[in-house]
Amino acid sequence: MTTPAIGIIGGSGLYQIEGLVDPTEIAVETPFGPPSDHLVSGTLGGRQVYFLPRHGKGHRILPQEINHRANIYALKSLGVAWIISVTAVGSLQEKYPPRHIVLPDQFFDRTTHREGHTFFGNGIVAHIGFADPTSAGLRTLLARTLTELQLPHSNGGTYVNMDGPAFSTRAESGVHRQLGFDVVGMTNLPEAKLAREAEIALATLSFVTDYDCWKTDEPPVNVETVIGHLTANAVTAREVLRRVIPSIPHTADWPEHRALDTALITARTLWPEETCGKLSPLLYRFL
Repeated sequence: MTTPAIGIIGGSGLYQIEGLVDPTEIAVETPFGPPSDHLVSGTLGGRQVYFLPRHGKGHRILPQEINHRANIYALKSLGVAWIISVTAVGSLQEKYPPRHIVLPDQFFDRTTHREGHTFFGNGIVAHIGFADPTSAGLRTLLARTLTELQLPHSNGGTYVNMDGPAFSTRAESGVHRQLGFDVVGMTNLPEAKLAREAEIALATLSFVTDYDCWKTDEPPVNVETVIGHLTANAVTAREVLRRVIPSIPHTADWPEHRALDTALITARTLWPEETCGKLSPLLYRFL
């Protein structure tokens, strides 16, 4: 049996993975349009890895322009069963200074563009279980690696996903703090929802770059502030990935890998053939 592959989605500052053996660019076509960029195939730590820069090489794509469905579909079609999503975030709590790493276990959705947050529709309805939106197993492996590397981190926390591309107002930042959220970002929630629908175990490495704008004794977040931390975070992310990838299981038998067992509500006899064909990489167990 072929060992399932591992997907890496790179965020701001992480546009390539060093150390990949035999790296090859792959253009993947999907029914949902093109992914953010070509995927890079290679091996790392003896495992098949596919890397995708979320914003495209050179950071050309706004958060709300990202074709999340195409990105996750492309990874699923290549046999990916685990995704490590690397992302830059603003801190909403004093205890998470810049360069701290948060492994979110919860999300709060403040996006207003719902199209593209699900693969289903067009005759097949699914309501995915999403109470625990990230993979506890994958977070545990990441936390263990971060501990071994003696990197400051928190295993757990709530990521609030806003639209962007503008950073928060002080009012928004203050409300997010009052609600007890930990970090704020613009991209990760749709990835987590779609990965769960695709029966992929996903965890997020959230690298803090700033204090958003709630901390009035510091200048509010801006691109110049963020860039310096991004460079250091990218170096750290590469080392974490290099260390954690060999520890990921060779068998895809975690709860996330059977998420559709209790999600599909439309009777199989009613599934349109066109939709079945479109979603075959996701629905192959049921076809």
